[in-house]
Amino acid sequence: MRPKVIVNCAMSPDGKIAGTERRQLRISSPEDMERVRRLRSECQAILVGAGTIVADDPHLTVKGLPPERQPLRVILDPRGKVPETAMVLDARARTLVVTVRECERTYPGAETVRLGTGRIDLEALLALLGARGVSTLLVEGGGETIYSFFRAGLVDVYSVFIGDFIIGGREAPTPVDGEGFRTGEHIPLRLVSVERLGAGVHLTYEVLRNG
Repeated sequence: MRPKVIVNCAMSPDGKIAGTERRQLRISSPEDMERVRRLRSECQAILVGAGTIVADDPHLTVKGLPPERQPLRVILDPRGKVPETAMVLDARARTLVVTVRECERTYPGAETVRLGTGRIDLEALLALLGARGVSTLLVEGGGETIYSFFRAGLVDVYSVFIGDFIIGGREAPTPVDGEGFRTGEHIPLRLVSVERLGAGVHLTYEVLRNG
């Protein structure tokens, strides 16, 4: 059985997750950061794309948990962009780097799997994670990675915190970037909950399946 996939992100009221320089901004309130910490601790794996690693160098761990209890860190890196100095390759948690068959890179401190040709096979990845006991996968970014999961029809829950300042910029990234969907191809959602967290609001949506 494939894992449940939760997409979690924070954005400004004008729908941006960072400025035009594409560097991480602190959008979440302290209350939302605590929510995310709890959410991470309830998931068996946390996934981001290589672009997020290159731009922000996150460690993707849960504060207060020992290494053996940390969620598995899953990195999508089809083009071999993740530097060997990245914090996700340290010993604070296990790391799985997912790339394509054409990419011959290996990563010190991490396990490498090659799934798909040209593009990572996300369904094969979920099957692999499910076989390893992952029941909930948390996808945290970036916009291209989140779009790829929506495009493949693999997202179950969309969780978004909306902050209290405008970012602007036609080139600024959004939670779901990529090629975008044409008219009639949009992803229908059902609003499940609304919660005020400090100066912002947290929305949870269920992703509806067409047909």
